Amino acid sequence: MSTLLQVRDLVKTYGTGEAATRVLRGLTLDLEAGEMAALLGPSGSGKSTLLTILGTLMKPTTGSYVMLGQDMIAADDAALTNFRNLHIGFVFQFHNLLPDFTALENVIFPTAVREGRETPAARTRGRDLLVRMGLADRIDFPTAKLSGGQKQRVAVARALMNGPELVLADEPTGNLDRASAIQVMELIGQINREEGTTFLISTHDEKIASLCRRQVVVGDGVVTG
Repeated sequence: MSTLLQVRDLVKTYGTGEAATRVLRGLTLDLEAGEMAALLGPSGSGKSTLLTILGTLMKPTTGSYVMLGQDMIAADDAALTNFRNLHIGFVFQFHNLLPDFTALENVIFPTAVREGRETPAARTRGRDLLVRMGLADRIDFPTAKLSGGQKQRVAVARALMNGPELVLADEPTGNLDRASAIQVMELIGQINREEGTTFLISTHDEKIASLCRRQVVVGDGVVTG
C-alpha cells in the first residue's frame, strides 16, 4: 500500500492566554491507501478535532499535513474546498440529509454543487450507489420518510458520490440500533475491499471498532496506540 496522508506534530489550541485549551498536543499519524481504521479514544481526547483537520475544515495551530502529495496547511481556502470536494467524503452521526430532498437528490448533491447542476451521469451514479446500499426501492423517497438505518446508508452513498480516496466517519452508527449499525459497517467494509476507499471511523463502540482492520487510539491529544 502507498501512503495516503501524513500528519506530523499536530497541535491545536483553542482560545488564548489563560483561556487557552490545547486539544492536540503533537499528534502524528500515517494512513495508507485502502486502510479501514477505527479512531478510538475517550471524549475530549481530540478525535473530532483530528477528523475536522483531516477533512480540511480547520487548520491546526502548528504541524504539517500532507495528503496525496499536497500540503494541506499551505493551501488557501479555495484550493481546500476544491480538494475536499474531489478527494474527501464525510459521514456524520447525525446524517445531515436534506429532509425535503429524495434519497437520490441527497446523494448527488455534492456533484451538483461542483458541476452547478444535476447531470445525467450523476443521476446514474447516484442510483447505482443507492442500489448498492440496498435502497433500490427508496431512491425517490423523501429522506424524512426513511428509517434511521436507511438514512445513514444514504449518507454513506453521498460520501462516496465523487469517488473520494478518503472517507471520514464521525460516530456513523451512534444513533442506530445494533442490527442497522452492523449493516452499515458491512456496507462500508464492502466498499473498502472492492474499491480501495480509505475509511477512518471514529467510534466508542468496541464491536464497531473490531470490524475495522486497524485501531488508532487517541489519548490526551496524541496517538497512543
